[in-house]
Amino acid sequence: MSVQLSFSDSSLVRSVAFFNTQLNTRASIKFSINESALDIYCEIEHDTTELAQHSTQKLVMISQTMTFEILNKILRELKHYTSTFHVRKNSFSGQFAETVIDVLPSQLSKPIPNELLSKLSRQFHVDISVKSSARLSEPGLIVFDMDSTVIEMECIDEIAKLAGVGEQVAEVTERAMQGEIAFSDSLIHRVACLKGVELAKLQTIRDRLPFSPGFAILVTHLKEANWTIAIASGGFTYFADHIKEMFDLDVAKSNQLKHEDGVLTGDVIGEIVDAQKKADLLVSLAQSSRVDRAQTLAVGDGANDLVMMSAAGFGVAYHAKPKVQFEAQGNIQFTGLQSILYLLA
Repeated sequence: MSVQLSFSDSSLVRSVAFFNTQLNTRASIKFSINESALDIYCEIEHDTTELAQHSTQKLVMISQTMTFEILNKILRELKHYTSTFHVRKNSFSGQFAETVIDVLPSQLSKPIPNELLSKLSRQFHVDISVKSSARLSEPGLIVFDMDSTVIEMECIDEIAKLAGVGEQVAEVTERAMQGEIAFSDSLIHRVACLKGVELAKLQTIRDRLPFSPGFAILVTHLKEANWTIAIASGGFTYFADHIKEMFDLDVAKSNQLKHEDGVLTGDVIGEIVDAQKKADLLVSLAQSSRVDRAQTLAVGDGANDLVMMSAAGFGVAYHAKPKVQFEAQGNIQFTGLQSILYLLA
């Protein structure tokens, strides 16, 4: 059955929660957009699985300040792609601080571009992302970039500060992450600047690694779901291997700094882990783990993560550079890594 609702004195969250808890059923709210008003109906259904399966592009919105007024404005911006949306409470939303809702557009005239979703996310401070076809309920593979993704720092920039060249190296790092210069060439140049730093001093950086919010929560849920978890980093083994051991991850692949007598020589040992090497690792792990491509995710922030994201079934831009936000299917700008759980259908 359908009933028309007024949201003038009530938030979207409280209304959806009412139908989910008081009526003990899954409910979706149907939004029909016209030029004069936003007509709202609540479709009370015992099961919305079929609706979700027939939605050509599922979206998820994540925020600590989600209200009907904000949702109204966002959906109006999307009216050129469809005139009808179904909105329902996300199953994970009761476990974390965020308000999470699934948006199921009906009869899309064309896919909603990432550029528009990214723009609306910034405008309303709400993470708006396409949902992955991967399911948490089935085994999968997720490969993370490390610097500025798993941890909220660029380790090479922190080492450079110890060498007295922090600003110079940070500038090159930023250009590499923006995709303005080749990653491998920039890494060789930056590592050369680290010559003379005592290896023991890297311990001071490793002891204070600032992990991104939600990383531990995400890893816990993924392990429970039998997912393979890996790090593929253009950073260094000194940090990546430590994180692998600390969180009991399956694989960590990164660059190894050469040192002699406890002092960095300014060189990298062996082949550089660049964009292609990251992608190769993802493909190799998917094959060895017997995971379908649709069940693979790649998460990163810089341009050197885009090849890996293309190799994966679904790429997630996490607090990423604009170029990455526009090209990745999923986009998390404001919330923590636990929001990836909401992207898994």
